[in-house]
Amino acid sequence: MLHGIHRVTGFERLAPFILRVRFEDGTSQVIDFGPVLHGEIYGPLRDSRVFDQVQLDEEIGTLTWPNGADFEPATLHDWQRFGPELAALAETWTEAPLTTKR
Repeated sequence: MLHGIHRVTGFERLAPFILRVRFEDGTSQVIDFGPVLHGEIYGPLRDSRVFDQVQLDEEIGTLTWPNGADFEPATLHDWQRFGPELAALAETWTEAPLTTKR
């Protein structure tokens, strides 16, 4: 994946697994992370209680979760372009059950 350098500057929760992510260039993306929450790192985020622990790491300029999951900020910035490719790849990763319990 070739892309520019970007930094996440903020986010807000819109719905389970969906965030509006803001960037240093003044743009934002509404991202549904559900399709990519598979595998050893991202699979645990299918539990909404875990997903909702998302934080902005200002030092590295991206979103992070307590289990070590994160996404490259440039991938988040260009999610419309890279999200479908990442979702297709994620389907090959080990599944974790999706839960939205609170």
